[in-house]
Amino acid sequence: MDQPLAGVTVLDFGQIYNGPYCGFLLAQAGARVIKVESPIGEPLRARGEPSTASYAFALLNAGKEGITLNIKSAAGQAILKRLAREVDVVLENFAPGTMDRYGIGASALRRENPRLIYAAGTGYGATGPHRDYLGMDLTIQAMSGIMSITGREDTPPLKSGAALCDFFGGVHLYGAIVSALYQRQRTGEGAIIDIAMQDTVFPTLATALGAYYLNGEQGPRHGNRHPGLSLAPYNVYRARDGHVAMICIREGHWRRLIQAIGQPELGERPEFADMAGRAAHIDAVDALVEAWTEQRTRDEIFRTMQAHRVICASVQTLEEVVNDPHLHERGTLAWREHPGLGRIALCRTPLRYQGMTPPELTDSPALGADTQRVLRELGGYGEEEVEALRQAEAY
Repeated sequence: MDQPLAGVTVLDFGQIYNGPYCGFLLAQAGARVIKVESPIGEPLRARGEPSTASYAFALLNAGKEGITLNIKSAAGQAILKRLAREVDVVLENFAPGTMDRYGIGASALRRENPRLIYAAGTGYGATGPHRDYLGMDLTIQAMSGIMSITGREDTPPLKSGAALCDFFGGVHLYGAIVSALYQRQRTGEGAIIDIAMQDTVFPTLATALGAYYLNGEQGPRHGNRHPGLSLAPYNVYRARDGHVAMICIREGHWRRLIQAIGQPELGERPEFADMAGRAAHIDAVDALVEAWTEQRTRDEIFRTMQAHRVICASVQTLEEVVNDPHLHERGTLAWREHPGLGRIALCRTPLRYQGMTPPELTDSPALGADTQRVLRELGGYGEEEVEALRQAEAY
């Protein structure tokens, strides 16, 4: 079977994480994704020696072709308009108005191709008073409220260790593009898409906002405990060789937990009779659980809890994650050789379809590696024209 987006062609102007992850998902769904960079490359592309950005670039740009384009030049702008007539999607995550300043924004490109889907991902969106604020994952976490609920009461607000706003933005950009492709099948018309990272992460505050509306105010940060302190156990607990995460969301989970730790008599204690009581005595509950876990290894805890059907997981290190046998057997992770980093684990798309295997991973493209071929294939330029454009520094 063909991949779901086979036959779709995308010009991917994405940079850093947000746009490139959207492009990666599109490529893994079968689209032809052509990464478009300035002649010096996008900011995430490593220069010379390997850096912390090298892995991210390899991860997010696998399976794409690569061209360079000088959109500040009239010749480069003309190339883009010509290519836009032949593609289905243009995606970018520049600051709002960047492409418009060069006369190659959504309206201009859709005049060239009314079926074109122009998708833009930004920090705060194309409208509203915060439109022109500079937005990166850290500042979106701050503005969205995520940092205000992360950490402990006695520490400053903390950001998530993962770049969740960038990647939530990329996922929603992908979803919007696919939705627009479906709509175009019915109407024949393209679309202009505006995805703000701040919008995409608001729903993640659901539990914290539930506590806020219930109590009429925002309470202190509670670390790894439930944001509303309404569930117990709900925490990360010490083990002999690290930590485990454990949660009981139903009475049955609690009854099975106390069986697992060999203390079924706890079920007779009135202060632990229901979830409200356990939440009111959360310190005592956590102390009981941790007194048991700290005497055992993570694997022993995990296997015991699995046998009793209690929700539990080991807190895995990065080394354990990249070597996770489940992720490798499922095909989510695959090993590849990187010229600067050596053997690395890259991921395939999380979007799976029965009877359909995601495409094999290929290396991210060298800067501008496919420029001349794409200009000939999509733009219809001849060899002499391609050479003249190179000399004019259009790419």
